[in-house]
Amino acid sequence: MASPMPSRADRTAPAVKAVLGPTNTGKTHLAIERLCAHSSGAIGFPLRLLAREVYDRVCKIKGEANVALITGEERIEPPNARWHLCTVEAMPSRPNLAFVALDEAQLAADPERGHVFTDRLLHTRGREETMLLGSATIEPMVKALVPNVEVVSRPRFSTLSHVGAKKLSRIPPRSAIVAFSAEQVYAMAEMLRRFRGGAAVVMGALSPQTRNAQVAMYQAGEVDYLVATDAIGMGLNLDVSHVAFAGLSKYDGHRHRRLTTAEMAQIAGRAGRHHKDGTFGTLAGLGAGMGGHDPEFADEEVYAIEEHRFPPLTRLFWREAEPRFDSLATLIADLESPPPQPELSAAPQAIDLAVLKRLADEPDVASTVRGRASVQRFWQVCSLPDFRQQGSETHSRFVARLWQDLRHGYLGADYVAQAIAQQDNPSGDIDTLQGRIAAVRSWAYITQRPDWVLAREEMAARARAVETRLSDALHARLTERFVNRRTTVLMRKAGGDASLLPVRISEAGAVLVDDEPIGHLEGFRFVVDPLARAADRKLLLAAAERHLPGLLSSRADELIAAADKPAGLTIEDGTLAWNGLVVARLEPGKSVLEPRLRIDSTLGLLSARQRPVLIAALESWLTRRIAADLGPLLRLAEAACAPESGPDLRALLLKLVAGGGVLAREEAALDRLDPRQRDTLRRLGVRVGALDLFVPGVLKSGPLALWCKLAALKGSAPEAPHGSLPPVVTTKAPAAGYRRAGGQAIRVDMAEKLLQAAHRCRIGAATKRYPLDPALARSMGLATAGYAALLRAAGFRVHMARALAEAAHGPPAPPLWDWRPPRAAPERAPASPPPPPTGAFAALAELMR
Repeated sequence: MASPMPSRADRTAPAVKAVLGPTNTGKTHLAIERLCAHSSGAIGFPLRLLAREVYDRVCKIKGEANVALITGEERIEPPNARWHLCTVEAMPSRPNLAFVALDEAQLAADPERGHVFTDRLLHTRGREETMLLGSATIEPMVKALVPNVEVVSRPRFSTLSHVGAKKLSRIPPRSAIVAFSAEQVYAMAEMLRRFRGGAAVVMGALSPQTRNAQVAMYQAGEVDYLVATDAIGMGLNLDVSHVAFAGLSKYDGHRHRRLTTAEMAQIAGRAGRHHKDGTFGTLAGLGAGMGGHDPEFADEEVYAIEEHRFPPLTRLFWREAEPRFDSLATLIADLESPPPQPELSAAPQAIDLAVLKRLADEPDVASTVRGRASVQRFWQVCSLPDFRQQGSETHSRFVARLWQDLRHGYLGADYVAQAIAQQDNPSGDIDTLQGRIAAVRSWAYITQRPDWVLAREEMAARARAVETRLSDALHARLTERFVNRRTTVLMRKAGGDASLLPVRISEAGAVLVDDEPIGHLEGFRFVVDPLARAADRKLLLAAAERHLPGLLSSRADELIAAADKPAGLTIEDGTLAWNGLVVARLEPGKSVLEPRLRIDSTLGLLSARQRPVLIAALESWLTRRIAADLGPLLRLAEAACAPESGPDLRALLLKLVAGGGVLAREEAALDRLDPRQRDTLRRLGVRVGALDLFVPGVLKSGPLALWCKLAALKGSAPEAPHGSLPPVVTTKAPAAGYRRAGGQAIRVDMAEKLLQAAHRCRIGAATKRYPLDPALARSMGLATAGYAALLRAAGFRVHMARALAEAAHGPPAPPLWDWRPPRAAPERAPASPPPPPTGAFAALAELMR
């Protein structure tokens, strides 16, 4: 049965005001002002997103305790709430409120939802004031259907201009690209990620939270581009300067068709804000649009959009809002009844009616619907929105299962909690997360019904929490896939000019642009992040060349300050290093103690003023380091240059310097020195030992290690000592500061100590032959065989006869030694070792070990 049109009593009610005009006219702002001026009121919005946005604004004015939010999936209703922000479907159709407003009233001509807007336009009234907001195209219908209506035209605050087609790579920042399928949206967003660093994505299939997060990312300037479906045209308040259409046709659920000029204007009107002008156009190079339609605007379309001149609506869709529930057949008949006025047209079959008719034809389901209350409850279940967008057949199966659970009472809390928990999984790709969000939105809608779910408030809170988690995950996936934050920062800050990029260096050496890493420093050399796109590398290198000299100047100052400290730098493998970074390389010089310093090429970015200062600081540090550790050798080198030293002493001193302060006595030619030269040698700190000449001040781990590093620059060098210098080491290679003693090597000063003790025994002995105790040598770690080899090298000779004779009657006695001065002539080749003992000599030698 058709509901009556407004009665005569309705006609005496306060006049209805229709505020009509294009986008960007401040109509919503006016409605909020009027709502807050009344003692109570409600506004119906086409999107849950808009309802939530205005709810937050009104709460700041009136306080949360006085404001309600009512949507299909969310209800916040304080007990004393007087101002209500609703979606149109959730808006009370016959409220007892002082003020009522309907936003986007022209959607009464929408095939899917138009009948709901038409019902609110015809019947929803405020006691004191009613306001209809919408496009000017609905003015004839409003005048024909609403008695005593007052029409107020609102002009657009700014102008909207057509700028033709542009390539995607030339779309200006703060632009929105509008596509008409998820595939197109993803393709555009991916291209923008490559060209311009990324884009926010807005589609009707996204949850409100995800759309909010994506819009917030765009509004905050994290990205300069927005890719959206035509959902952008429905009340989203965005800072958009240009709208680019990726196509001018869309699939409307039945066929591909070209957009109407009103639809084009609704989308293009998002460009510009308040008094800021906007532009619109198409994307060049995409070929024919979907369905074969021309992707460029026709002249008459451009004129209509720029001048806001569109053909008026000639009909609104209508469906009986108060059907009878006597039976399923009666309910279906009323929902399909013809409209009561010629300005109204029967709405196309919506998803709820399609599900109702499909299930009414199934005997197993229809047989369970008996009585008026049951038919009404069944219709409420069939009205569950198809959030999954899977069509009437799939949706009807879900509704049938829901009806089987509801027809006997309530849904149990455990059952609903389990169904919600099944969707609580934030992993997966974009499509998977969208499917889970759609499923949980269905349960969010179900939990809002007070007569469907036990523990309704708890279950509703769970559903909202899961939707929030999934929406956050979806926002993260969209951002990961379609936003390259580094490129976004580069393009936003530089606009192609590298000098505009704000560059800084982190403590770890990373080079950052607005906290986004673009590379790192190796020493003083900039290395582009290997993950950077090839297209970015040129800009990144240019940014480094422009900005790093200034940043490296402070780093160079730190290096200069470090060069004033003895431990500020280190010498490693022929290089000079600072905190592990190579800053210079050592090259052979005139002598081991005079290496050349070559600054590392990575310091080329330093200024011409600072480079000499840094070079002088590094050379000064190296000079001080050599003087501190190898000062005795430097004095020897200076003395060798003195004219009074003479050629023989000069040659000896240079050999000592080249040997790291150690020289075998047989190579010293001491017999050529006169007493004055010998005295000079003593004053220079050179000690003349039985086998070696050495400088005690150099026989330390630090000086010897440094000398080995410097000697390595000239070619082969003895093995550098490791750590402290033990008296005896076992090594096959020659070690600096040591001499061979059998299979071991003993430090030359320790060898001299042992030989001095042996000579004291010789001098104090009463006979020509005398025993030598190896205990002191063993305490140093020198084996008996090594001790014997050292003694033989110093001129001592062993006599084994007495020891062998006594060995036949008891334990072997220690061998006897005597000493014969070594030959004065130098021995160029080492003496060959004696043949191994045999027989009784072998047994005695083994005992001596």
